[in-house]
Amino acid sequence: MFGFDPIELGFQNRPPGVTVGSAPLLAQEGPESVKRRAFMKDTVGVAVAGIPAPAAERTTATGPKGAVGTAHVIELREGLRSLYQLDDAYGGGDVRSLARKHLKRIERIINTTSYPDTIGRQLQLLAGETAEHCGWLYYDADDQGRARRYWGEALTTATVLSDDNLAIMVLASLSMQASHEGRPRQGLDLARAAQERAQRYGSPMLQSLLASREARALSLMGDTYTAKQRLVQSMRLVDHGERGRPSPEWAAFHGHAELDYAQGLYFTDAGHHGRAVQFLRAALQHQDRTYGRNRALYRLTLSRSLVQSGEADEAAHQAVESLGHLEEVESGRVTRRLKEVTSLLRGVDAVSAREAADQLTEYVEMSGAA
Repeated sequence: MFGFDPIELGFQNRPPGVTVGSAPLLAQEGPESVKRRAFMKDTVGVAVAGIPAPAAERTTATGPKGAVGTAHVIELREGLRSLYQLDDAYGGGDVRSLARKHLKRIERIINTTSYPDTIGRQLQLLAGETAEHCGWLYYDADDQGRARRYWGEALTTATVLSDDNLAIMVLASLSMQASHEGRPRQGLDLARAAQERAQRYGSPMLQSLLASREARALSLMGDTYTAKQRLVQSMRLVDHGERGRPSPEWAAFHGHAELDYAQGLYFTDAGHHGRAVQFLRAALQHQDRTYGRNRALYRLTLSRSLVQSGEADEAAHQAVESLGHLEEVESGRVTRRLKEVTSLLRGVDAVSAREAADQLTEYVEMSGAA
């Protein structure tokens, strides 16, 4: 993964599947109490700048030396795959700078090296996919303006290349963002546009993901009946997932845990917080531990629903438990949910709620997320 170890960048553990390359590791300096975020800010740029470039990328006074081939594309795609794994484990906050550098590297190769047309298309597609992931990372960091910019770049690439897979991925992301920002009608239109393109792929899991995005928009629009129908269809598609074509790699996160969470949000939107708790518990139970950011978000969302359903003691317990996840996660969406839960606990007349709110407030202040 870029030739260096995630632990050397201040992360506490390696995500499963991430391997350490042969490049020298960076030594961490300073006291152990140095916060991961500050450490990342100082070291990520050094790490990426120190990675040896493939021979084809090294230039002479007369231009590029050699030509980029399949091996280079494979190396760059492995870099993107590693970014996916880091994001799943730790959230988008600390990974953004790595993703930006990876995108700039791909763009530099496109513009300064020689390659056949077939390789050029693969490089352009990879640039589009990396731009899409940059958009996701900024979305997770709650920087929606930059997320839109990167998703716009990715959608332009998908249009130029006539690549439906990339277009579906971007449309699904834009649908999610529109619902998140209170534009559910646009979120619905974007989800349906993605579904129209995805029908030819015959992937039940992909159709399930897009149906859940449509259900989220419908729920926020107040159309709970149709939203429930789409959620039921989404769950059936997951159950039948093995019968059709597999989902694209970018949709690997989608499954029972994601749908449990979607069900929880559906009941939250409808004001049925007790029923939401049931599904949010299931989401946390079913979520693979490799998805550290999602586990943190699910637990805090569960705590929110517990407060709203009158179960203050357990809400306080779940909120404090979430701090164990947050030590390794840097996500603007998670931080926003943490502050929301803290505010709700402050309004509960119970010792456990007040003590939990104090602990959450202290964490926010110490982490610099205030």
